[in-house]
Amino acid sequence: MAKLTIGTFSSLIGSLSLDFAVKLSDAALKKGHSVDLWLSGNATTLAKKDQKAFRDYSALQKPVEEMLSTGRFKMTSCEACSEARGIHKKDMIEGVNRQSMDWYLASCFSADRVLLIGGD
Repeated sequence: MAKLTIGTFSSLIGSLSLDFAVKLSDAALKKGHSVDLWLSGNATTLAKKDQKAFRDYSALQKPVEEMLSTGRFKMTSCEACSEARGIHKKDMIEGVNRQSMDWYLASCFSADRVLLIGGD
């Protein structure tokens, strides 16, 4: 099967790019592919643990944890972007990595397909 690398560059409140990236990742995993999901900018908030689910409001921690448990899904948060938003390593969902941008570039280089989502 193929490897898909998704880079998410989410804007502030109101962006659905993270929701889309998570749904796309899940669909690719269900088809047997592996997925590397890169979080940059405000997308790094997806890596924060102890998210609270509200009715009519997106909460993605549970789907992310389920995908991480497959062993074919890697989620990596930009270290500098995370720190700038006060999200430290101890604050992150177990299994989520923190790296610099070179990890994302290496993942893109080794991927069969690369998608960039966001940047709005």
